[in-house]
Amino acid sequence: MPINPDAAGSVGEPTEISWTSKQSLIYALGIGAGVSDPVGFELEFTTENSDGVDQRAFPTQCVVMGGGQTPGFGDFNPMFLLHAEQAITCHQEIPAAGTGIATGRIGEIYDKGKAALVYIQSDVSDQDGNPLWSTRAGLFIGGEGGWGGNRGPSNDWELPDREADHVVAYGTRRDQALLYRLSGDRNPLHSDPTFAAGAGFDAPILHGLCTYGFTGRALLHAVCDSDPARFTSMGGRFKSPVMPGETLEVHAWEDDGPDGPGSGRILFQTRVGDRVVFDAGVMTRRA
Repeated sequence: MPINPDAAGSVGEPTEISWTSKQSLIYALGIGAGVSDPVGFELEFTTENSDGVDQRAFPTQCVVMGGGQTPGFGDFNPMFLLHAEQAITCHQEIPAAGTGIATGRIGEIYDKGKAALVYIQSDVSDQDGNPLWSTRAGLFIGGEGGWGGNRGPSNDWELPDREADHVVAYGTRRDQALLYRLSGDRNPLHSDPTFAAGAGFDAPILHGLCTYGFTGRALLHAVCDSDPARFTSMGGRFKSPVMPGETLEVHAWEDDGPDGPGSGRILFQTRVGDRVVFDAGVMTRRA
C-alpha cells in the first residue's frame, strides 16, 4: 500500500511519556553544551548538583522525548525518506525531568510530483492538561507522489539583504554523533562507516536534529539571554548534511514587530562555511 493521503488529520491514542534529569544532561552534552567552558554559564544545563545552580533543559530537547503513537499513513521504502523540516513550539519552559501526555497526529500530506511531503505532529501536555510543547516534522518521501493532490503552499521566507545581527559559531566534535545518539536516535547512518558508505557518504554524518539542537542553543544564548522560559518557537528546513567535526555558524536577523525592536521574529540560517545546512529559519521569543 503506498502513501494514503486520506490519513491526513488522523489522531493517535494519547500516551504517557517521561524524561529524567540524566536524559536532559546527556542531551545537553550531545548538542555541545559546556565544551568551550565546562565550568561556565552552561552549568545549569550540564549539571544537576552544582552549588546554587538549578538544572534546566534546552528547549529543543523536546524533539527527542517522544511524541506518542503516530497513526499510520501507508507503506513506503524508508531508504527514500528525508527529514525535510522541523519545528517546535514551547508553551512553557520544559522542566529538566517530568512526565507528560503525548498525542501524535498526521498533519497535511502534499503531493510533490515525484515525492510526498507528510507532516507528523505531536502535542504534549502535563498531567493536568496544560500544554507543554508541540512538534512538527516534515518528511519528504521519494517515489510516493503523483496522485494529483495539493502541492502545498510555497515558502515566502527571504534572506535579509544585510549583515546578520547575530553570528554564533560552534565547532562540533569528531565524536559528536556518537554522543548525540545516546539521546535515542540509533540510526547507523550516524555511527556505522559501512552503512554510511552504502548511503553514499564517506563517513557517518551528524544527525539533522543535532544540527537543529546546536542551532537552538545558539539562538537561546544570542537572542533569549540564555533563558529557556523566553524561547517560544523555532522552525525551518534541513538543507545539507553535516559531518562531525565541522563548525556550525548560525546567522540571525532581528525582524522587528509592531511593538518595536525585540517584538518580532528572528530569521536565521545555519551554515558550514558557504554551505547552508539549515534554511528558512524562523524563531519567536517571549519578552
